[in-house]
Amino acid sequence: MSRKIAIIGMGHVGSTAAHYIVANGFADDLVLIDTNTSKVEADALDFQDAMPNLPYHTNIIINDYSSLIDADVIISAIGNIKLQDSPTNDRFLELPFTSTQVKDVAAKIKASGFNGILVVITNPVDVITSIYQAVTGLPKNHVIGTGTLLDSARMKRAVASALHLDSRSVAGYNLGEHGNSQFTAWSTVRVLGQPITKLAADRGLDLTKLDAESRDGGFRVFHGKKYTSYGVATAAVRLANTVLNDALTELPVSNFREEYGVYLSYPAVVGRDGIVEQVQLDLTDEELKKLQVSADYIKTKYAESQTD
Repeated sequence: MSRKIAIIGMGHVGSTAAHYIVANGFADDLVLIDTNTSKVEADALDFQDAMPNLPYHTNIIINDYSSLIDADVIISAIGNIKLQDSPTNDRFLELPFTSTQVKDVAAKIKASGFNGILVVITNPVDVITSIYQAVTGLPKNHVIGTGTLLDSARMKRAVASALHLDSRSVAGYNLGEHGNSQFTAWSTVRVLGQPITKLAADRGLDLTKLDAESRDGGFRVFHGKKYTSYGVATAAVRLANTVLNDALTELPVSNFREEYGVYLSYPAVVGRDGIVEQVQLDLTDEELKKLQVSADYIKTKYAESQTD
Protein backbone atom coordinates (compact mmCIF):
# COMPACT_ATOMS: atom_id res chain seq x y z
CA MET A 1 0.00 0.00 0.00
CA SER A 2 1.40 3.40 -0.98
CA ARG A 3 2.02 6.11 1.60
CA LYS A 4 0.46 9.46 0.76
CA ILE A 5 1.05 12.71 2.64
CA ALA A 6 -0.28 16.15 1.78
CA ILE A 7 1.08 19.51 2.95
CA ILE A 8 -1.16 22.57 2.77
CA GLY A 9 0.84 25.77 3.05
CA MET A 10 4.29 25.86 1.47
CA GLY A 11 5.92 28.65 3.43
CA HIS A 12 9.06 28.19 5.54
CA VAL A 13 7.60 25.35 7.63
CA GLY A 14 5.67 23.56 4.91
CA SER A 15 8.59 23.53 2.47
CA THR A 16 10.97 22.36 5.21
CA ALA A 17 8.62 19.50 6.09
CA ALA A 18 8.29 18.61 2.42
CA HIS A 19 12.06 18.50 1.97
CA TYR A 20 12.44 16.29 5.04
CA ILE A 21 9.85 13.88 3.60
CA VAL A 22 11.34 13.82 0.09
CA ALA A 23 14.97 13.51 1.23
CA ASN A 24 14.14 10.56 3.48
CA GLY A 25 11.62 8.77 1.27
CA PHE A 26 8.88 8.91 3.90
CA ALA A 27 6.07 9.04 1.31
CA ASP A 28 5.41 7.52 -2.09
CA ASP A 29 3.07 10.37 -3.02
CA LEU A 30 3.36 13.93 -1.74
CA VAL A 31 0.64 16.49 -2.40
CA LEU A 32 1.69 20.15 -2.14
CA ILE A 33 -0.98 22.85 -1.93
CA ASP A 34 -0.51 26.61 -1.70
CA THR A 35 -2.35 29.70 -2.89
CA ASN A 36 0.93 30.94 -4.40
CA THR A 37 0.91 28.83 -7.55
CA SER A 38 4.32 30.00 -8.77
CA LYS A 39 5.92 29.10 -5.41
CA VAL A 40 4.44 25.62 -5.18
CA GLU A 41 5.28 24.86 -8.81
CA ALA A 42 8.85 25.98 -8.19
CA ASP A 43 9.11 23.84 -5.05
CA ALA A 44 7.83 20.80 -6.94
CA LEU A 45 10.39 21.30 -9.73
CA ASP A 46 13.14 21.84 -7.16
CA PHE A 47 12.30 18.56 -5.45
CA GLN A 48 12.23 16.75 -8.77
CA ASP A 49 15.67 18.18 -9.56
CA ALA A 50 16.90 16.82 -6.23
CA MET A 51 15.67 13.27 -6.83
CA PRO A 52 18.45 12.11 -9.19
CA ASN A 53 20.81 12.60 -6.25
CA LEU A 54 18.55 10.89 -3.70
CA PRO A 55 18.08 7.17 -2.98
CA TYR A 56 14.28 7.61 -3.05
CA HIS A 57 11.58 8.56 -5.53
CA THR A 58 8.53 10.59 -4.52
CA ASN A 59 5.59 11.38 -6.80
CA ILE A 60 4.77 15.09 -6.47
CA ILE A 61 1.22 16.39 -6.99
CA ILE A 62 0.42 20.11 -6.74
CA ASN A 63 -2.71 22.14 -5.94
CA ASP A 64 -5.18 19.29 -6.35
CA TYR A 65 -7.63 19.04 -3.46
CA SER A 66 -9.37 16.07 -5.11
CA SER A 67 -6.18 14.04 -4.62
CA LEU A 68 -6.66 14.26 -0.84
CA ILE A 69 -9.38 11.63 -0.91
CA ASP A 70 -6.92 8.77 -0.37
CA ALA A 71 -4.21 10.65 1.56
CA ASP A 72 -3.09 9.03 4.80
CA VAL A 73 -2.04 12.29 6.46
CA ILE A 74 -2.56 15.98 5.76
CA ILE A 75 -0.18 18.46 7.39
CA SER A 76 -1.61 21.97 7.75
CA ALA A 77 1.22 24.49 7.62
CA ILE A 78 -0.86 27.56 6.72
CA GLY A 79 0.29 30.74 8.41
CA ASN A 80 1.53 34.30 8.22
CA ILE A 81 4.56 34.36 10.49
CA LYS A 82 5.09 38.10 9.90
CA LEU A 83 2.07 38.77 12.10
CA GLN A 84 4.05 37.46 15.08
CA ASP A 85 6.72 40.11 14.67
CA SER A 86 5.77 41.87 17.88
CA PRO A 87 7.41 42.42 21.28
CA THR A 88 4.44 40.61 22.91
CA ASN A 89 5.60 37.19 21.60
CA ASP A 90 2.01 36.09 21.17
CA ARG A 91 1.03 33.35 18.68
CA PHE A 92 -2.58 34.56 18.83
CA LEU A 93 -1.60 37.53 16.67
CA GLU A 94 -1.98 35.11 13.75
CA LEU A 95 -5.51 34.02 14.69
CA PRO A 96 -7.53 36.60 12.70
CA PHE A 97 -5.65 35.53 9.56
CA THR A 98 -5.33 31.79 10.14
CA SER A 99 -8.86 31.23 11.44
CA THR A 100 -10.29 32.68 8.21
CA GLN A 101 -7.90 30.74 5.98
CA VAL A 102 -8.38 27.48 7.83
CA LYS A 103 -12.17 27.55 7.65
CA ASP A 104 -11.92 27.78 3.86
CA VAL A 105 -9.27 25.05 3.62
CA ALA A 106 -11.15 22.79 6.05
CA ALA A 107 -14.28 23.02 3.88
CA LYS A 108 -12.23 21.98 0.83
CA ILE A 109 -10.70 19.07 2.77
CA LYS A 110 -14.19 17.93 3.75
CA ALA A 111 -15.43 18.22 0.16
CA SER A 112 -12.50 16.09 -1.05
CA GLY A 113 -13.74 13.08 0.94
CA PHE A 114 -10.54 12.87 3.00
CA ASN A 115 -10.83 10.45 5.90
CA GLY A 116 -7.26 10.13 7.13
CA ILE A 117 -5.41 11.91 9.93
CA LEU A 118 -5.05 15.69 9.97
CA VAL A 119 -1.86 17.00 11.59
CA VAL A 120 -2.01 20.70 12.43
CA ILE A 121 0.99 23.02 12.74
CA THR A 122 -0.90 26.25 12.02
CA ASN A 123 -0.84 28.74 14.93
CA PRO A 124 -2.35 29.27 17.41
CA VAL A 125 -2.34 25.51 17.08
CA ASP A 126 -4.77 24.43 19.83
CA VAL A 127 -7.53 26.77 18.66
CA ILE A 128 -6.85 26.05 14.98
CA THR A 129 -6.97 22.29 15.62
CA SER A 130 -10.41 22.80 17.19
CA ILE A 131 -11.57 24.78 14.15
CA TYR A 132 -10.33 22.12 11.73
CA GLN A 133 -12.17 19.40 13.63
CA ALA A 134 -15.41 21.37 13.78
CA VAL A 135 -15.44 22.29 10.08
CA THR A 136 -14.20 18.99 8.61
CA GLY A 137 -16.37 16.87 10.90
CA LEU A 138 -13.53 14.38 11.25
CA PRO A 139 -13.48 12.35 14.48
CA LYS A 140 -11.72 14.24 17.27
CA ASN A 141 -9.04 11.55 17.50
CA HIS A 142 -8.24 12.03 13.80
CA VAL A 143 -7.36 15.74 14.16
CA ILE A 144 -4.10 16.29 16.05
CA GLY A 145 -2.04 19.41 16.69
CA THR A 146 1.73 19.28 17.03
CA GLY A 147 1.16 21.19 20.27
CA THR A 148 3.99 20.93 22.80
CA LEU A 149 5.80 18.15 20.95
CA LEU A 150 8.20 20.92 19.94
CA ASP A 151 8.13 22.74 23.29
CA SER A 152 8.95 19.48 25.08
CA ALA A 153 11.91 19.11 22.72
CA ARG A 154 13.01 22.63 23.60
CA MET A 155 12.78 21.76 27.29
CA LYS A 156 14.90 18.65 26.71
CA ARG A 157 17.47 20.75 24.87
CA ALA A 158 17.61 23.31 27.68
CA VAL A 159 17.91 20.70 30.44
CA ALA A 160 20.48 18.66 28.54
CA SER A 161 22.57 21.74 27.84
CA ALA A 162 22.59 22.62 31.54
CA LEU A 163 23.70 19.08 32.39
CA HIS A 164 26.11 18.68 29.43
CA LEU A 165 24.16 15.75 27.98
CA ASP A 166 22.56 14.76 24.70
CA SER A 167 18.96 16.02 24.66
CA ARG A 168 17.69 12.51 23.95
CA SER A 169 18.81 11.59 27.47
CA VAL A 170 16.00 13.74 28.88
CA ALA A 171 12.41 12.51 29.18
CA GLY A 172 9.36 14.55 30.14
CA TYR A 173 6.73 16.97 28.98
CA ASN A 174 5.60 20.52 28.54
CA LEU A 175 1.82 20.63 28.81
CA GLY A 176 -1.14 22.85 27.94
CA GLU A 177 -1.17 25.50 25.25
CA HIS A 178 1.48 25.74 22.56
CA GLY A 179 1.94 29.30 23.70
CA ASN A 180 2.52 31.51 26.67
CA SER A 181 0.35 29.60 29.16
CA GLN A 182 2.22 26.32 28.68
CA PHE A 183 4.47 24.98 31.43
CA THR A 184 7.04 22.29 32.04
CA ALA A 185 5.54 19.51 34.16
CA TRP A 186 8.70 18.89 36.18
CA SER A 187 7.08 15.91 37.91
CA THR A 188 7.30 14.09 34.55
CA VAL A 189 10.94 14.93 33.77
CA ARG A 190 13.62 12.26 34.24
CA VAL A 191 17.34 12.42 33.50
CA LEU A 192 19.84 9.58 34.01
CA GLY A 193 17.11 7.56 35.68
CA GLN A 194 16.46 10.23 38.29
CA PRO A 195 13.70 12.82 38.77
CA ILE A 196 14.86 16.22 37.56
CA THR A 197 13.82 17.71 40.91
CA LYS A 198 16.49 15.62 42.65
CA LEU A 199 19.15 16.49 40.08
CA ALA A 200 18.21 20.16 40.30
CA ALA A 201 18.85 20.13 44.03
CA ASP A 202 22.10 18.19 43.68
CA ARG A 203 23.50 20.29 40.80
CA GLY A 204 21.97 23.67 41.45
CA LEU A 205 19.70 23.85 38.41
CA ASP A 206 17.27 26.75 38.18
CA LEU A 207 14.05 25.05 37.00
CA THR A 208 12.20 28.35 36.69
CA LYS A 209 14.82 29.60 34.26
CA LEU A 210 14.78 26.33 32.29
CA ASP A 211 10.97 26.45 32.08
CA ALA A 212 11.16 29.97 30.64
CA GLU A 213 13.85 28.91 28.18
CA SER A 214 11.74 26.07 26.82
CA ARG A 215 8.68 28.32 26.54
CA ASP A 216 10.54 31.21 24.90
CA GLY A 217 12.91 29.22 22.69
CA GLY A 218 10.72 29.57 19.61
CA PHE A 219 10.72 33.33 19.89
CA ARG A 220 14.51 33.37 20.16
CA VAL A 221 14.60 31.53 16.84
CA PHE A 222 11.97 33.83 15.35
CA HIS A 223 13.68 37.05 16.36
CA GLY A 224 16.95 35.73 14.97
CA LYS A 225 15.71 34.84 11.48
CA LYS A 226 12.09 36.12 11.44
CA TYR A 227 10.59 32.66 11.14
CA THR A 228 10.89 29.17 12.59
CA SER A 229 11.16 26.04 10.49
CA TYR A 230 13.39 23.08 11.38
CA GLY A 231 12.11 22.28 14.86
CA VAL A 232 8.41 22.44 14.12
CA ALA A 233 8.70 20.77 10.70
CA THR A 234 10.61 17.89 12.28
CA ALA A 235 7.92 17.53 14.95
CA ALA A 236 5.16 17.48 12.33
CA VAL A 237 6.91 14.88 10.16
CA ARG A 238 7.62 12.74 13.22
CA LEU A 239 3.93 12.84 14.04
CA ALA A 240 2.97 11.99 10.45
CA ASN A 241 5.40 9.06 10.42
CA THR A 242 4.05 7.83 13.75
CA VAL A 243 0.64 7.65 12.08
CA LEU A 244 1.88 6.05 8.85
CA ASN A 245 3.89 3.40 10.72
CA ASP A 246 1.16 2.74 13.31
CA ALA A 247 4.01 3.21 15.77
CA LEU A 248 1.77 3.50 18.87
CA THR A 249 4.09 6.07 20.42
CA GLU A 250 3.36 8.24 23.45
CA LEU A 251 3.71 11.88 22.37
CA PRO A 252 2.75 15.26 23.91
CA VAL A 253 0.42 16.51 21.19
CA SER A 254 -2.65 18.68 21.08
CA ASN A 255 -5.59 16.30 21.47
CA PHE A 256 -9.14 16.75 22.67
CA ARG A 257 -9.42 16.11 26.41
CA GLU A 258 -13.00 15.62 27.57
CA GLU A 259 -12.21 16.62 31.15
CA TYR A 260 -11.10 20.06 29.94
CA GLY A 261 -13.48 20.32 26.99
CA VAL A 262 -10.78 21.57 24.67
CA TYR A 263 -7.77 20.65 22.55
CA LEU A 264 -4.55 21.02 24.52
CA SER A 265 -1.22 19.25 24.77
CA TYR A 266 -1.16 16.18 26.95
CA PRO A 267 0.56 12.86 26.24
CA ALA A 268 -1.37 10.41 24.08
CA VAL A 269 -0.58 7.21 22.21
CA VAL A 270 -0.53 7.93 18.47
CA GLY A 271 -0.94 5.36 15.71
CA ARG A 272 -2.69 4.68 12.43
CA ASP A 273 -6.04 5.59 13.97
CA GLY A 274 -4.75 8.92 15.27
CA ILE A 275 -5.11 9.28 19.03
CA VAL A 276 -5.35 5.62 20.02
CA GLU A 277 -5.21 6.07 23.79
CA GLN A 278 -4.99 9.04 26.14
CA VAL A 279 -2.46 8.94 28.96
CA GLN A 280 -3.29 9.97 32.52
CA LEU A 281 -0.35 11.61 34.30
CA ASP A 282 0.06 11.82 38.06
CA LEU A 283 0.55 15.59 38.16
CA THR A 284 1.10 17.71 41.25
CA ASP A 285 -1.65 20.02 42.50
CA GLU A 286 0.30 23.02 41.22
CA GLU A 287 0.66 21.46 37.76
CA LEU A 288 -3.06 20.64 37.64
CA LYS A 289 -3.86 24.28 38.41
CA LYS A 290 -1.54 25.46 35.64
CA LEU A 291 -3.13 23.03 33.20
CA GLN A 292 -6.60 24.30 34.05
CA VAL A 293 -5.47 27.90 33.53
CA SER A 294 -4.08 26.96 30.12
CA ALA A 295 -7.25 25.07 29.17
CA ASP A 296 -9.44 28.01 30.18
CA TYR A 297 -7.30 30.38 28.11
CA ILE A 298 -7.56 28.19 25.01
CA LYS A 299 -11.34 27.88 25.45
CA THR A 300 -11.71 31.65 25.72
CA LYS A 301 -9.68 32.23 22.56
CA TYR A 302 -11.60 29.53 20.67
CA ALA A 303 -14.89 31.18 21.63
CA GLU A 304 -13.56 34.52 20.40
CA SER A 305 -12.60 32.96 17.07
CA GLN A 306 -16.20 31.85 16.55
CA THR A 307 -17.60 35.34 16.94
CA ASP A 308 -15.25 37.12 14.54
